[in-house]
Parts: sequence; structure tokens; C-alpha cells
Amino acid sequence: MRLAAQDELTQTGDASLRTEFRALTSGCGIYRLDRTHISLTGSDRVRWLNGMVTNNIRDLAVGHGVYAFLLNPQGKIQADLYAFNRGESLAVETERTQVETVLQIFDRYIIMDDVEVENLTGKLAVIGVMGPKSGVVLTSTIPAPSTGSGQALTLQKTERRGRGILEFEDMKGEGVEATLVCGDNPAVPSYEIWISPENAEGIWSALVRAGAQEVGVDALESSRIACGIPKFGQDIRQRDLPQETGQERALNFTKGCYIGQEIVERIRSRGAVHRMFTGFEAEGPSPSPGLRIQDQGKDVAEITSVATVPTESGERTLALGYGRKEILTPGREFTAGETKIRVAGLPFSGTFIA
Repeated sequence: MRLAAQDELTQTGDASLRTEFRALTSGCGIYRLDRTHISLTGSDRVRWLNGMVTNNIRDLAVGHGVYAFLLNPQGKIQADLYAFNRGESLAVETERTQVETVLQIFDRYIIMDDVEVENLTGKLAVIGVMGPKSGVVLTSTIPAPSTGSGQALTLQKTERRGRGILEFEDMKGEGVEATLVCGDNPAVPSYEIWISPENAEGIWSALVRAGAQEVGVDALESSRIACGIPKFGQDIRQRDLPQETGQERALNFTKGCYIGQEIVERIRSRGAVHRMFTGFEAEGPSPSPGLRIQDQGKDVAEITSVATVPTESGERTLALGYGRKEILTPGREFTAGETKIRVAGLPFSGTFIA
């Protein structure tokens, strides 16, 4: 009886994961993001942040954002973040687990600068919406959650209005304000909604009624890996260099000086990056994060993230990790115990429906 109940529970969990994963890859999924914001004000905010991060803040237009790294003087990544130009302020968004590190680094380098830092943790909720059909859901007119009637808060699909990746717009309804951000997922359309915590549940319920599927952390993690997006603290560690992560979107080579810039430029000019971030597909027993892949008795690669994802052709075991650039050519196969591991490009093919 107990074993049967456990089997039923496992089957139910597997079915839920498949449903949620399909929503993210071929429909519309909605989920809560554990992200927080830091507001930067003051007359020196743009110049100062431009000298702190790896991407170009100096030329960032109002209504636009960029992805960037915070480095130490040795060029090693200390945190990753997004920076958005809100006109009178800059908004820095990062994972909640990183916010104290980011704040400590900011505090260390504000000396005689006119920069004010405000931690907005708990003051904004972040809702994620992802999937090929997310635009259909977001173009719905959603009644303001404060009253359920009257003036509406309309979430327009950004591409139809000429907006692109990491562009955002503020919206207002009856007593409700929110910000819609077009995400930078390389494989599938994604969005974020920034809204006050007291109004978040109303918007969430309205989006579910409009067709969004609620998604849990397991399906979201599987989708992240399938999309080939590295996670700080798991795939990006504080010993990694920017070019090793393959996240060229975080770098700008014409913006001028910033902390760690000399190392980044030296790597670029000499082409001296020996490790690369890549995908792997496994057959046989699922590998675990931390697995070392060997070739002729020498370590050549390391697994950092693993997920078994449901696809139309069956379950596939996908992984992310690092390895020697000259060895990890797409399609090359290795063996680790009873597991066959093949190098794959990112994002993984065959997991998304346009």
C-alpha cells in the first residue's frame, strides 16, 4: 500500500513536470522569481555604475537594460545582474541570494561619488511569463486587481510596439502601477512583470485566467538548462572569468575602464581563453553536478547542472558545464562510467516549439 502510494505520487509529479515544461517550451508558463531590485540615484550614478560593471551603462537609453557582471580586480566574476535606465534612476536587478554581495561591493567603491543606493527587497514582486504563446496572454486586457473593474491595466506584447530585448515600459491602471520587461532568453520569448507585492496576486490570477500555466521550480530549472542559461553560484562561480562563461552579452569592449577590465581586455586581445561553457547530452545513468569528464586519463570537462526533460521524442538528460575549448567540439562523445556524454550546442535543439 505504501509503495503503491509512493508510485502514484511519483507519477503525478512526473505528469505535472511534463505539463509545466510544455507550457514553458510550447505554451505559456507563469512563475514567481526570487529576484530583488536596487535603486541608484544621484548625479554620478551613470558614470559610477559604468565604472563598476562589464557592460555599457554610459550609453544606455531610457527604457532599456543590459546584462552585466561585477568583477574583482583579477577579472573573476563576483556577481551577475541586470541594469535598467529608468530616467531619474538606475534599477539594478539580481537574484535575492546575491543582493548582499552586490550591496557590499557597491558600498566599498562609493567614495566621493554622488550616488545613493536603496535596497528595494520586499518592495517589488517579480512575476515571470515565458513561452511561445506568452504574447497572446500578455495582450489580454487585465482588470486592475485592486477593484476587478473600471480602468484596465493593459500588458502589450513588446515586439508589436517596436520594442526588443531588455526594453521595458511602465503601465498604469486604476490605482495599480507595473513594469513589463521583455526578457533575453535566447530560446523562447520571456517577460518579467514588476509590481507591488499587494497587487501581485491579482495580476497573477488574471494571467492564469487568460491561459498561463502555473510553473514550479523543477520545471523552471529544467527549462533554464534546456535554454542553456548559466546560473550564478552553480554554473558561474567566483573563480570563473567572463569569457569562459560564453556570455558575450554581458561584455562591452568600447565602454572604457571598469574594475577587472584589464584582464578582460587581455583575454580578448590574446584570444587566451582555454575553458568554455557548453552543453552536454547524456545517455545511461544521469550524471551529477561536479562530475569530471576525462579523456586519456586527464580531466577535460566538468558538469555543473543536470536535468531530465520531457520532449516529444521522449525524456532527454541535458547538462551544462565547462571544458577544454580545443577538445569540446560539438558532437564529440565521452564515457564516464556507464554514461555516454555528447557535447552539444546551446540552446539545446529539439526541445522548443516555435
